[in-house]
Amino acid sequence: MVIARPFSVFLLLWRCCFSILIITPYSSLVQHKKTVNAFLVPSSQNVAATKNRSSFVNSRHRFMSQTPLSEIQDSQGQNPMASSSSFPNLKRVASVQKYARLPVWPAWNGATLFLLSKILPNSMIAKLEDMFGGRVCPNFFQGDVTSPFIMMVHHVHSFASFDPLRFFQKQFILPEGFPAHPHRGFITLTYCIQGGMRHRDSLGHLQNYGAEARHGGCVAQWLVAGAGMLHEEMWDIDHGTDGIVSKQELFQLWINLPAQYKMTNPRLSLLRTASCSDDGVISDNVEVERGNKDDSSSRSTSFVEIPIVDRKGSRTIVLVGEYDGVISKLETYSPMSVLHVQMEANASWSMKCPRMFQTALIYMRAGSVLIPSQDSDHQLVDAHHTVTLSSYGENLHISSSGENGADFMLLLGQPLLEPVQARGSMVMNTWDEIDGAYADYASGKMGIPWNHDLTDEKWLSHVKEAPSMYK
Repeated sequence: MVIARPFSVFLLLWRCCFSILIITPYSSLVQHKKTVNAFLVPSSQNVAATKNRSSFVNSRHRFMSQTPLSEIQDSQGQNPMASSSSFPNLKRVASVQKYARLPVWPAWNGATLFLLSKILPNSMIAKLEDMFGGRVCPNFFQGDVTSPFIMMVHHVHSFASFDPLRFFQKQFILPEGFPAHPHRGFITLTYCIQGGMRHRDSLGHLQNYGAEARHGGCVAQWLVAGAGMLHEEMWDIDHGTDGIVSKQELFQLWINLPAQYKMTNPRLSLLRTASCSDDGVISDNVEVERGNKDDSSSRSTSFVEIPIVDRKGSRTIVLVGEYDGVISKLETYSPMSVLHVQMEANASWSMKCPRMFQTALIYMRAGSVLIPSQDSDHQLVDAHHTVTLSSYGENLHISSSGENGADFMLLLGQPLLEPVQARGSMVMNTWDEIDGAYADYASGKMGIPWNHDLTDEKWLSHVKEAPSMYK
């Protein structure tokens, strides 16, 4: 005790100092925040600019839909679609970007990493982040360029039971998760690498899913928001099994729905490994009351097994779509593949991409890779960078670089060729539809928000009285 008390005081003072230092990284992220706000809550100038861009996009879509492929000509007057030989064979790097990583959960860890990033190499900072957490990286894609993918967020956090500032933060500053909020017009794919999530929604679903043993192998959730619903996502922290520090890491991907499906009824799927059991993982309370609790047909949640493809030097986890002839049974609303690829050191990985997959994105979770580029034979891509690949080309070849291998997410999809507008947590095709979505939310059609501190019994009672009308 004589030693512990001075150490605790020192730890408290150290974290308070770095909490103050958050101002430093925050100031450097002001421009990023302005960009984020422009994307989510546009000002009148941004609205005008975006509408002008939408007019161009609409005209381009009309041209593409009304012009026969045989009549399209390039600048030399040739038809680039006349033969497959007109397309370069390899997918190549078109651009590389590193999005800002914001300090949170705990913010003092994130602030420390920000300061260290000024003097240490990126590879070392990535390893420290993996060890200690404290940052979130939102990749805000360009909806008309990266369609159907809207955004991907990489969360890396840690929650220590002995943290003296944690209680203050979650009570007065930021809850440990995302309290009830609305969605309409798109899909969320939440994929847990460590830890897990506790989900409740205005349809009456209660789900615990994640990467720990208590989650029974249900590592991901596919949520079709459709016409509209509220959901709550809180970190599933269990110090009894996680230890004194609960580490949390996940990806959440926002995927646009085609216009004809934006008002479809909401539904959920849990993606699981072959060993998954739904015991204690899911409770479709409102739905179960309509039938036998032991009868899976009475649940509106479906379970989909995740295929895994092991090759020499690599493992490919097929979350959505297919890889090398191995196909996920998850139903999508437009053609796409979402893959998690893990590579050993000095290994190679390749894929034959359908020509329709003109959108191709890579996010480096860890390690580094070599990818064919436009200007040279190969380009080195380090951890925490996002790569946009060329829209042409069918063959993708990637080599791991370095002694620790590589770990990345690969997003492939067919562009929807539709205008897209987004504000906050709604993604539609026009601003009028966005306004209508928020009006429906305000009127309670998607349900009425609840306090995240409610017990499951009180939450269920609340949802029964004020459910989403879109079932």
